[in-house]
Amino acid sequence: MELSPYEVADAALRAVVSEVLEIDDVERVERGQAVALRYVGRLRLEAQAAYDAVAPRVRAMGFTALLQQEGDRVALLVMPPLPAARPSRLWLALLLFALTVASTVFVGGFTERGFSLAQGLGFSAALLGILLAHELGHYIVARREGVAVSYPFFIPMPLFLLGTMGAFISIKEPVPNRRALLAIAVAGPLAGLVVAVPVLFLGLSLSEVRQVVPTPGSFTEGNSLLYAAMKILAFGRFLPSGGEDVYLHPVALAGWAGLLVTGLNLLPAGQLDGGHIFFALFGPRAAQVMSMVVAVALIGLGFLWSGWFLWAVLVALLGQQRSPLLNEVSPLRGPWRALALLGLIVFALVFTPVPISETVVP
Repeated sequence: MELSPYEVADAALRAVVSEVLEIDDVERVERGQAVALRYVGRLRLEAQAAYDAVAPRVRAMGFTALLQQEGDRVALLVMPPLPAARPSRLWLALLLFALTVASTVFVGGFTERGFSLAQGLGFSAALLGILLAHELGHYIVARREGVAVSYPFFIPMPLFLLGTMGAFISIKEPVPNRRALLAIAVAGPLAGLVVAVPVLFLGLSLSEVRQVVPTPGSFTEGNSLLYAAMKILAFGRFLPSGGEDVYLHPVALAGWAGLLVTGLNLLPAGQLDGGHIFFALFGPRAAQVMSMVVAVALIGLGFLWSGWFLWAVLVALLGQQRSPLLNEVSPLRGPWRALALLGLIVFALVFTPVPISETVVP
C-alpha cells in the first residue's frame, strides 16, 4: 500500500511541531479530496513566535501550516500547499469601472428640468471617488502586508438609485494574522470616510432647505449620527423638522451614500469589514456569535426598512464563513486594539437604521 505524504513525513513533522507545541492529540482531517493533520496541544512559545519558527520548516517539507484556536488549547493544521494566487484581470477591472462611470453619470444627471451632463459628472466623480478610496485602502494595505488581492471591481447598475452596487476586492491567499487582518479591513472604511466627509460638506453647501412637498416615488434619506450632526453644522438645526428638509444636491447624495456604504461594510458580521475587525479584536468564537446576533438584530430592523430582511438572510447564511488566517491565535495588542475599537466607533457613527423611507403623498 502506498503511503500518504503525511505518513512519509510523519516523524519529521512531529519533531518540528513538538518544538513549539506540547502535542496532546493528532487528528486526520478530510475535506473532500484534501487531507490534513491537526496537532492539538499547548504552545511552548508565544503564538506568533511559534508560528514563525515552524511555518518555514513545514513549508520546506511541502506543506502549509495554519495555527488555530481550539478552546483553551491550539491546533496546528498541516495541509497541502496552497495554490499560487491567480493574476487579476486588469482589463475587466477597467471595463467595469468605465461602465460604472457611465451608469452613475446617467443616474446622477437627471434633474427636475431634464438631464444635466455636468450634474451627472459631479455625482459620478463624488460617489466613485469615495468608493475608489475605500477599495484602494484595502488594496494598498493588503499589498503592504504581502497578501495577494484582486484589483477593485466596480458593479454598474444603471437602474439603481445610485447607478452602482458598489465595488469589491477579493483576498486570494490567507492573511498572516489578526493584526494584518485588522489593518486590511479597517483601511477601507477609514479611507472612504476621509473622502466622504468633505464631499458631504461640499454637497450640503450646495443643497437647499425647503418645505417638503411629497410627490409619487420620492423618498427621504435616513439619518446616521454623523450625517445628522453634519446637517446641524451646515444648517444650524436638525433635519427634517417643521415640515422642512434638505433637498440634496447630487454631490451631497453621493456623500450620504458614502456614509451609508461605510456603515453597511462595518456591520460586525461574516466577511464584511466589520466582521473582520470584530474577529481580529475578539477571536473566532465571539465573531461567530456576533454574526448571529447581527442577523437577529437586522430581522428586527426589517420592520422599519424591508431591505434589512435580505441583509439578515445574507448574514445568517454567510456569517459563519471566514477566510483562514495563517495564525489566528495571537491577540491584538496596544494601539492595534485601539484601532479596532475606532473601527467599531465609526460603525456606530455612520450606521443608518432606516436608510430610505418613502415620502407619503396625501
